[in-house]
Amino acid sequence: MSGVCLYKKFDTIDPHQNTMKRSRLARRLEQQSKRNLLISALGILAVLFLLFKFGLPLLINFTLFISGFKNSQETAEKSVSFVAPPVLNPLPSATNSAEVVISGSALQKQTVMLYLDGALVDKMKADKDGNFLFEEVKLTRGTNIIKARAMDEKGKESENSQQITVLFKSDLPLLTIDSPNEGQSFSKDDKTAQVKGKTDPGVKVTVNDFWAIVDESGNFSYQLPLRDGENKIKVIAVDEAGNKTETERKVNYSP
Repeated sequence: MSGVCLYKKFDTIDPHQNTMKRSRLARRLEQQSKRNLLISALGILAVLFLLFKFGLPLLINFTLFISGFKNSQETAEKSVSFVAPPVLNPLPSATNSAEVVISGSALQKQTVMLYLDGALVDKMKADKDGNFLFEEVKLTRGTNIIKARAMDEKGKESENSQQITVLFKSDLPLLTIDSPNEGQSFSKDDKTAQVKGKTDPGVKVTVNDFWAIVDESGNFSYQLPLRDGENKIKVIAVDEAGNKTETERKVNYSP
């Protein structure tokens, strides 16, 4: 009997009540969505208002600041102009001439100033191709240090060019012959003559156009093969500046 009553209790649930509950839930969800949408819209409007009131002027000021910084940077770059130094063409490390010709290249219309041992000796303008040429530059005896600087049309000078060192030397090198003696005779057992002597350190020596061995002190030697009869021995000493000293000996060979 209790089972029958339970069946009747479940059977008496009203479907209309379930429908009403679902309707009220849907309305609550719809109202909550509308409130969320309204809050979002108000938030967006507030952000737009703050951006317009504070953000736009800030953006404009920032843009003006960047523009002014770029202009000042460009002005600074224009005011700091670089003047390239000239380039000197190579010169011999030593010479026996009291005058040399110095040439090189620079930028067009630059004034090139030539310095010798730190003193200004001459100046000239580079041609349309940037080339320059100083003729008859007088050297002093010994070591000469040559540099150059460039100056633009506004008077701004460059750094020094590369340094070139030239030795001016006009004295003839020492040359003495220790052996053989002038007119010395050689027999069949002596088919060669040892040519020995002395010169200045760093000087090159030839014997009958063949290179002799020269040590650090300037002592030289060469074994010269002899021919029958009279033999001429020509010895030449040449230093780095091109100065030359010559001497000659005659010897006889009888087989």
